[in-house]
Amino acid sequence: MQNLTEQGEWGKQESTERSPTFHSLLSLKNGPSQTASVVEQGKILYDTGQFTEAVKLLQQAATAFKTSKDGLQEAMTLSNLSLAYQQLGLWAEAEEAIAQSLKLLQSGENTGTSGEQSQLIAQALDVQGQLQLAQGQAEAALTTWQKAADIYQQIGDKARLTRNQINSAQALQTLGLYLQANKILNEVQQTLTSLPDSLIVATGLRSLGNVRRVVGDLNVSRLVLGNSLAVAKRLQSPKAIAEAQLSLGNTARAQQDTEAALQYYQEAAAVSVSSITRIQAHLNLLSLLLEKKQDQNALALSSQIQSEISNLPPSRASVYTRIKFAENLTQLKEKISIDTPSWLNIAQQLSTAIEQAQSLQDRRAESYAMGSLGELYEKTGQFSDAQELTDKALFIAQSIDASDIAYQWQWQLGRILKKKGDIKGAIASYNVAYNTLQSLRGDLVAINPDVQFSFRENIEPVYRELVELLLRSPQSTASVPFEKLDQQDASLLKANTPRSPEEGINQDNLKLARNVIESLQLAELDNFFRSACLNPTQELDPVVDKKDQRAAVIYPIILPDRLDVILKLPNQELRHYKTAIAQNDVEKTIAELRKNLLDVTATGRVQQQSQQIYNWLIRPAQTELVNSGIKTLVFVLDGELRNIPMAVLYDKQQKKYLIEKYAIALTPGLQLLDPKPLRQVQLNALTAGVSEKRPVEGKEFPQLENVPRELKEIKSEVSKSEELLNQQFTQTNLQNKLQTVAFSVVHLATHGEFSSDAEKTFILTWDKLVKVKEFDNLLRVSDKDRFSGIELLVLSACQTAEGDKRAALGLAGIAMRAGVRSTLATLWSIDDRSTADVMSEFYRQLKAGVNKAQALQRAQLGVFAKEKAPYFWAPYVLVGNWL
Repeated sequence: MQNLTEQGEWGKQESTERSPTFHSLLSLKNGPSQTASVVEQGKILYDTGQFTEAVKLLQQAATAFKTSKDGLQEAMTLSNLSLAYQQLGLWAEAEEAIAQSLKLLQSGENTGTSGEQSQLIAQALDVQGQLQLAQGQAEAALTTWQKAADIYQQIGDKARLTRNQINSAQALQTLGLYLQANKILNEVQQTLTSLPDSLIVATGLRSLGNVRRVVGDLNVSRLVLGNSLAVAKRLQSPKAIAEAQLSLGNTARAQQDTEAALQYYQEAAAVSVSSITRIQAHLNLLSLLLEKKQDQNALALSSQIQSEISNLPPSRASVYTRIKFAENLTQLKEKISIDTPSWLNIAQQLSTAIEQAQSLQDRRAESYAMGSLGELYEKTGQFSDAQELTDKALFIAQSIDASDIAYQWQWQLGRILKKKGDIKGAIASYNVAYNTLQSLRGDLVAINPDVQFSFRENIEPVYRELVELLLRSPQSTASVPFEKLDQQDASLLKANTPRSPEEGINQDNLKLARNVIESLQLAELDNFFRSACLNPTQELDPVVDKKDQRAAVIYPIILPDRLDVILKLPNQELRHYKTAIAQNDVEKTIAELRKNLLDVTATGRVQQQSQQIYNWLIRPAQTELVNSGIKTLVFVLDGELRNIPMAVLYDKQQKKYLIEKYAIALTPGLQLLDPKPLRQVQLNALTAGVSEKRPVEGKEFPQLENVPRELKEIKSEVSKSEELLNQQFTQTNLQNKLQTVAFSVVHLATHGEFSSDAEKTFILTWDKLVKVKEFDNLLRVSDKDRFSGIELLVLSACQTAEGDKRAALGLAGIAMRAGVRSTLATLWSIDDRSTADVMSEFYRQLKAGVNKAQALQRAQLGVFAKEKAPYFWAPYVLVGNWL
């Protein structure tokens, strides 16, 4: 089932910053009226998720106010009407309603006092900004909200100004302006904590905490939500207490603190006076129990939830509650062997959800419910029914221009067609889903802010499964898992003998597969940064066809039952070869190699394991590489392959490591590169480092005694340099230097860590851990009109986070996001004497005029000549432009 909690729709029920506030009526001069009562009824319907019925009443009220020439109340009602339209995904109607509201207010006719006008104009602008952000227009939203903020400041409306600032921070985050967003959120936090206790403060803190979670600031999120809970408890508000505990549970879960999450969900359910909040807490608790494999507890809780849900009146919240419950029941059904819950019971939950959505005329909810029932039929092997329901759900999603839903049903249709044996139809459906995701890129964060937490479940498989279909041999119709083969065939497959480049797969499929893999790399970085932060500008083939005809590009792709490789040689068609091997076996070999690389005495085991990977990635193409005169190998690595250096791959026949034969570079994708030679001008370097032992932010960082020597030797190899060592190496000093001088090289000899979590990717300065988002902004501070950007960023003494299978995402994130042409870094922190030797030789070679990849190769071979253990010379990787 689609995980609606993570996808954002379910989250709307508990995340106030994404469910815009209905504007209350201003006091009427002539007292309460029948029309005012209609608006209040509309508010109740809106608050309970009955948006279509709310629209009908608000349309009626707007007409009545127009007839009575009450422009102020008409404008307010039109703003609320726009909100209701937005909830239904009716963007054109929402735009028209808010435009009419603003036109009325700005005309000044029959719209009350200037103070009343100003307040409503600001509120209408807030609604307009929300609409713009929902449609992916973050810059326009930011401009609109700034206009509203100016008005709130003039009239002294601190409460609405605070909510406005939280919205603006979301837009800044979407645009990748993290420092500005963080500054605003810090200001909001200070404002809220300085105000006297009130429900507005409790709600504002909860909204702030939810935003912090969405943008990945999990520790701050938990702190702020804790403050919201404290205010709610002092006010003795059960509703605010339960909502804060529910949000705290979600943040704790995102932090993988399952025990705390369990407790928060249990407390929220116990104290809640709202049935929907209690059921949300119970559903999240059920999901967590299933995750922890507490199946009997989950079974007992599911019975309780079933009775609670049956009493819910029809609303969007009720529809999504049933969908989420059906998802959890499906997981429970698949884990336990008893008949309860039955497939029929699960299908009935979804059928009721469809009926309720239809009665509400909520097309968005109807699409989700119908598609989820289609997925249930897919799971039970009823493919014709599954296809029919999926087609209907897709039609509805497309009719309301809901691309964020449509891609899920396009993907689902592809899976169903694949299972029915229609590979051609499956490829077509997957391709449409892929193209929809590509068109969504920037909007995905704005539409579904929580999608990051389910990237590996709901985004990545679309790319990988499409590639798997495209790279099938023409005669192949289905993958055969090892356990289904007889013993002899299984032994043959597991022998890991690579196939030579094959001609069976046509060039169109190979080109599309390569594009999809490049796009997956981009999507992973978007997910890492929680924003669509990179703009692909480069066509793929010219990079090696024209700019470096001695370079070959290698795309390894790890699939469930095989390892595929796409090879791009200069001015030649794409090549493809593969090894039949289970993904678990590939990842096990990589993990063992990574472990042995850190053991100075394990050179023999390193050669044995890296030889296997050499056989998978290089051996089938080695003759073509030689015949094409290739000098540099550029890898676009997949999955856990990023955590090992390609330099260490071992050719047993020639008894040579790959670094002895080729210069090596990495890139997340050719589309992100514009390879240009390092300008042969005087190298101007900013060098900085920490050599002393430092306790910073609860972490102990050991001494790096050779850092002063490293910086001194670099200074002797470059034409001009400035140095920040130890106490001088602060974030402020680094920023000031970068703002005033155009450095072509920034070299940081300090501790750092790369992680798949942006919050855990950092560089150590003297007194602070600079997180990747702050670091990115630091490197972008220079005046682009005067300075042409940093050519080379060097991060020596850094390492990938232990136990993190995707840790190298942090390295790629730093390398590509900051706009630096090339990044040289280490995958593990080693003896800093060896590092000083490598870095000194690297700059010496650059000074001599060779390109960056060759300079690194020669520097590594210099250490290799003295010390054969890969631990000392292998960890260095060059990411980005290798010329």
